Amino acid sequence: MCKSILLLSFCSLFVFMSFQDKNGYDIGDKVENFTLKNVDGKMVSLSDYNNQKGVVVIFTCNHCPFSVKYEDRINMIHNRFGQIGVPVIAINPNDPEVQPKDSFEAMQVRAKEKDFKFAYLFDNGQKIFPQFGATKTPHVFLLKNEKGAFTVQYIGAIDDNADDVTKINENYLLNAIDALTSNREISPKVTKAVGCSIKVKK
Repeated sequence: MCKSILLLSFCSLFVFMSFQDKNGYDIGDKVENFTLKNVDGKMVSLSDYNNQKGVVVIFTCNHCPFSVKYEDRINMIHNRFGQIGVPVIAINPNDPEVQPKDSFEAMQVRAKEKDFKFAYLFDNGQKIFPQFGATKTPHVFLLKNEKGAFTVQYIGAIDDNADDVTKINENYLLNAIDALTSNREISPKVTKAVGCSIKVKK
């Protein structure tokens, strides 16, 4: 009896510690609704996309060289897949006091320069990127809309070559979106995000 109680207590502690150690969303997790300011000054929520098949949430920014290299590709992804129900939501997770080039005002300028058609949101207070578990810019989370509930289907990199779009071997995100919209299994579901660290106060 005592051994059973001790084992049950240990298992409960293990489950609690595992939950506590969890850092961000995993594949299959339901994403909580969020609301952030867009570069046009309007507030945008994940729930605003309830009529879409899914969304591509990309944590990105102005200053990071990796993010800059991917700007045109992100534009292309939104323009191509937004038309069939999988638009892009870009989120700048950086603290502008640490990196002034990532201020809201600088975001507005960059969005106009690059003619961003997607929402480019500011994670004011840096509350959203930790919920996702984002660590880099860019860092991708592909979400599927299942009757108003958004679940994580793919996490990681956009592709395997930030430097040269002509030398990409694996289009991870494009393949994942194709699979999602065709009701096929996504593979791989997780890749390593490559980019700059997210800037927070120490």
